[in-house]
Amino acid sequence: MLNKKMYAALNKHMNIELYSAYLYLSMSSHANSIGLKGAANWFMVQYQEEMVHFMKFYNYINSQGASIGLSAMSAPPGQYKSLLDMFEQTLKHEQFITRCINDLTDLALKEKDHASHIFLQWFVTEQIEEEENDRDLIGKLRLIGDNGHGLLMLDGEMAARVFVPPPATAA
Repeated sequence: MLNKKMYAALNKHMNIELYSAYLYLSMSSHANSIGLKGAANWFMVQYQEEMVHFMKFYNYINSQGASIGLSAMSAPPGQYKSLLDMFEQTLKHEQFITRCINDLTDLALKEKDHASHIFLQWFVTEQIEEEENDRDLIGKLRLIGDNGHGLLMLDGEMAARVFVPPPATAA
C-alpha cells in the first residue's frame, strides 16, 4: 500500500508521462506537416512508448490499492524551427523526466517503500536509453547541418523505427 506522499508523487508523475505522450504526438504531427514522414514515424513510436510508461504507472498505482487521479494538462508546442530544434526540445524534456524519476526513486528510499523503489528501477534504466537516443540524433543533425540530402537520409533511417512493447510485468 502506498503512503499519501508516495501516492501523490507517483500519481503526479503518471500525468507527466501522459503529457510526454501528448508532446510526442504533437511533434509527430509537425514532422508530418513539413514532409518528414520518417521523423513523424520516430515521434509516433516515441508516443507509443510514453503511453506504455503512463500505463505502467497507472497499473502500478492501481495494484497498490490506490485510485488514479488524472489532471488537466497544457497543450504541447505545435511548431518548431527545425528537426534539430525538435530533438533539442526532446532531449531537454527527457532530462526533465530523468530528474523526476530520480526524485521519485529518492522518495521511495526515504519512505522505505521498497516495492515502489523496485518498480522505478525499470524507468531509471529506460531514461539512460532515452537520453542517449536523443543525443545521437542531435549529433547526426548537427553534422548534417543544412544538407538536404543528409536530412532525407536520416529521415529514411527514422522511418525504419518500430514500436516494440516491453515484456509484460506484474505491475
